Amino acid sequence: MKLERDLEMAKVIITESLFKQIQKKFSAVEAEKIINTIESLEGQPKKGKLLSSVGGVVIKELKYQKYRFYFITDGHIIKFGSEDELANLLIKFVAMSEKKDQQKKIDKIKEVLKSMGFDSFK
Repeated sequence: MKLERDLEMAKVIITESLFKQIQKKFSAVEAEKIINTIESLEGQPKKGKLLSSVGGVVIKELKYQKYRFYFITDGHIIKFGSEDELANLLIKFVAMSEKKDQQKKIDKIKEVLKSMGFDSFK
């Protein structure tokens, strides 16, 4: 008999400012779809496209139609982490943009990470 254990899932946090931006920009139904897509990372923390890295913190994106949603997390755990480490991973969604503003937004996230660190996004 195989014993299955319940692992905690990665924890996804959406900054308050991004949450408000999603609610303002999208209909209630679309906003719920976006939030569900974002929260799907709790069960699949390696999901998303790697964009950049700043001091061990990776910046990744999830796409929804023409929008990009940016999140930051511990790059070492994403790449080398065990199941237990992945289960305790913190994934923080910090910004969104359209394709045309993508590079400006990524540069801004990198600037904030370099000057103030992971916890500076609220």
